[in-house]
Amino acid sequence: MIRRHWDFFLSCLLAFTAGHIINYSVIIYSQEVLRSDLLAGVGFGLCFGPPLLLGWYAGVLCDRHAPDRIIHIAQGLFVLAALTMAVADHFMNQVSARTPFILVAALLAGIGWSFVAPARMTALGQIVGTEALRRASLIFNLLVMLGFGLGPIAISVCRPRAGWQGVFLFAAALFVIGSALLLKVRTQAMHKSHLPVRKEIMIGLRAARSNSLLAQLLVTAMFGYMLMGPMQVILPRLARTSLGLTELGRGAFLGTLAPALIAGGLLCLVVARRLSHGKIIFAASGLSGVLFAAMGLAPSPVIAFGLLACVGMLGGIAISLIVTGIQENVEQSVRGRVLSMYTIISQVIPAASGLIAGALTHAFDAQRAVLICGCVLATAAVVNAFRMHTLRDYRGY
Repeated sequence: MIRRHWDFFLSCLLAFTAGHIINYSVIIYSQEVLRSDLLAGVGFGLCFGPPLLLGWYAGVLCDRHAPDRIIHIAQGLFVLAALTMAVADHFMNQVSARTPFILVAALLAGIGWSFVAPARMTALGQIVGTEALRRASLIFNLLVMLGFGLGPIAISVCRPRAGWQGVFLFAAALFVIGSALLLKVRTQAMHKSHLPVRKEIMIGLRAARSNSLLAQLLVTAMFGYMLMGPMQVILPRLARTSLGLTELGRGAFLGTLAPALIAGGLLCLVVARRLSHGKIIFAASGLSGVLFAAMGLAPSPVIAFGLLACVGMLGGIAISLIVTGIQENVEQSVRGRVLSMYTIISQVIPAASGLIAGALTHAFDAQRAVLICGCVLATAAVVNAFRMHTLRDYRGY
């Protein structure tokens, strides 16, 4: 399967890595160059906030038109975002004058995420057969996680050698290469009759609500992604202030997520065949919240590294099973619209939690902010496990 569609999967890896380079750049640049944690939270919110409105329309477009065309347009917006940050950093001598450019770049990235995420997931459901969809979904999610982890590593490697200009241009180049790899990928429109956009959105919502398993998977994804915002907003500050890590050390700390998420996804391939998917999702979500909260009390960088690795593994398991469950239980005719709901969740929830995390860090400190966020997630997982009977009993094999 990978050999047949290597160009699509490699394009996904490059695009997700470049996208998270831009996300992390907005955060770190705001914190270190613009000197504002609050601005870092606002910038991250702009990176993932637009899907709350545009994601619904993106889902309709993914059913109406060939998803590969939507991917190309969306990735062009990311390139424009990277170039906007490069222009601001190079030509604006006054640091305060760069703020509007960074926020505009974050907004462009947010619009790009609104369309590229559901388009890639919809394209995946078309190019692989039904019998290979579960494995393909797990591999796809591994690439998403790998890109999330490689983003800060790329920044820590490029920045000392080429400065912020090198970081921004490297992200743009990855998107250009990723788009080139998709030139041979062909997808098609799955929904021929076009109703008003509002009616088509409602059809997708009804399809999700009528399937209790699908609905509970989507709701659980909301709580699972609550942790992503604090990871990207608070952890860079925690690494510098509380753990006292250097530039490379901080990159390695944040990059711990990459192998941890991969390990969680690979472990998921094994445990998914033997254990109930629903119970694994709830257990992994709750325990990841507890361990994330413990990072706020970690007495040394070594323990913090270990806790973050465990959080990444557990998060990788939970999210992988959620994505697979949605892909396998959605009807082809509304695939784009339902998957857009998932991508809205995966983008808006981190944006909202990132904004809150930035405010918490600004009001308190990084350690207490981590503790609060972890406890909220752990509590939510326990409550949902008792309320969501269909998902709790979902075996998935």
